Amino acid sequence: MNHYYPEVGIAVPRILLPKEPAVLAKWPVVACDQFTSQPEYWEKAAQIVGDAPSTLHIIFPEVYLGKGDDAARISRIQRTMREYLDTGVLAEYGPGMVYVERRTIHGRLRKGLVLAVDLECYDFMPGAETLIRATEGTVLERIPPRVRIREGAPLESPHVMLLIDDPEDSVFGEIAAYDGKLSMLYDVELMLQGGRVTGYRVDDSQLIGLIIDKFRKLADTAVFNRKYGLSGRKSLLFAVGDGNHSLATAKAVWERVKERISDSRELADHPARFALVEVVNLHDPALEFEPIHRVLFGVAPEKVLEKMARFFGKRGASLTYRYLQDVPENPLESMDKGRSGIHRIGFVTEAGKGCLEVTEPPHTLEVGTLQLFIDALLKEEPEIHADYIHGDDVVGQLGSQPGNMGFYLSPMDKGDLFKTVILNGVLPRKTFSMGEAEEKRYYMECRRLAF
Repeated sequence: MNHYYPEVGIAVPRILLPKEPAVLAKWPVVACDQFTSQPEYWEKAAQIVGDAPSTLHIIFPEVYLGKGDDAARISRIQRTMREYLDTGVLAEYGPGMVYVERRTIHGRLRKGLVLAVDLECYDFMPGAETLIRATEGTVLERIPPRVRIREGAPLESPHVMLLIDDPEDSVFGEIAAYDGKLSMLYDVELMLQGGRVTGYRVDDSQLIGLIIDKFRKLADTAVFNRKYGLSGRKSLLFAVGDGNHSLATAKAVWERVKERISDSRELADHPARFALVEVVNLHDPALEFEPIHRVLFGVAPEKVLEKMARFFGKRGASLTYRYLQDVPENPLESMDKGRSGIHRIGFVTEAGKGCLEVTEPPHTLEVGTLQLFIDALLKEEPEIHADYIHGDDVVGQLGSQPGNMGFYLSPMDKGDLFKTVILNGVLPRKTFSMGEAEEKRYYMECRRLAF
C-alpha cells in the first residue's frame, strides 16, 4: 500500500472509477443494508440500471439475503467484478484520496474524505481500545455471508462511514483552503431521491501531508485525554458511523488471509489489510443522527405487550401503555416527557398508535431497553422476524399492517457519541442512523483487492 501512515492507521489508496463518464449515471446505488423490508425499492433500482455497468451488480442487497440463491448471487457478483476489471470499465486514479460533497434531497451538504484504513488498527469487540472502534454491537451471525462475498472478490466498494470528533473542522479546513485547486472526478445525480454527489481528487502531496498532520493531532494521546477529561486512555480517532458489519467482515477476512502469510513485507503491504472508507466529521452541520426504529413481523400486538410487561416485571421494571387518539406521524411527539428515569417508546399496530413507558428500565438507553426485550422474544419465538427501519413514515406503513407491530425510538444526541463509546463501550446495535435511508452512502469508488 503506497503512502501508509501507521500512527493514524491511514493509507492513501489507488481509486478505481468508471472510465467513461456516461457510465456514471447508473453506477452508484445506495448501501446494501438499506430498504431491507422494501423489495420494491431494489426492484426500481434494477429497472433503472438494467444491464448497464453499475455497483448494483457487484453488491448483495440484504433484502435478498437468505432467499435460497445466495451462492449463485455471490458467484455472479464476483464474476461481474472481474469482468469490470478485465474489460476496462474501471480506470485507476492515484495514489490519492477523494474529497466528497454529498447534497441530499433535504437540502443538506455533507463533506467526506475517501481513504483507506489499516484493519490492524480496528477492533469491533466490546472493550476495544484501538484507533478505530465500533460504536454499536456487532452481530457475529451477520458476518459469514459477507465473508463469502469478500473472500475471492477482486475489488471492494465501500458504504462504510467513519466519524472523527473534530469540532474545529481542522481536517476539512485544510481541504477548504485548496478550494478551486482540486480536479473533479465525478458529479452525479443519484437515483431514487439520493440527491447529488461530487468527488474531487486529493493527490497533492503537500495537501495530503497537511491532512495527515491534522489526523495526528486528533489522535495525540495527550490531546485526546484532555478533550474528554480523561487520564491514561488510548486514543479513539475513528468511530464507525455506518457499515460496521461490512468493516467487521473486512477484518475477519484479513485475519484469515494473514494466517497464510509468513513474509513480513507481504503482511505489511497486502491489499486485504486495508479497507476503503469515507471519513466524515461528527460536527458537520449536515450530519444528523436519526433513530433506527423496529418492526416485528408475524405477531399478535396485544400478546407482545403482555410479554413485554412480564419481561420487564421480572427485571424490576414496570410497563404501562395506552393507545392515543389523533396522533401525528410519530406518537413520541404527543408524549409528555415528564419525569426523568422513564423510557418512552412509541408503537403502531393495525389498531392504531400508542405509547409505552418503562419505569426503572434495565438499560441506560431506550433503544437498549427495547432491544433487550426483542432479543428475548426472537429467541423464544424464532418464527417472529424483526427489522430495523429508517423513517417514521415507513414504520407507520409497515407496523399498521395485520400481524405486524412497529416501535418508534427517539434520536441520540450525536455530541455524546465519542465519550459514550470511550467510557461505556459499544452501544446496542442499531442505536442510531446518520440521516435517512436515502441519505446513506452510495457506492462509488472502488479499490483492488488480492487474496
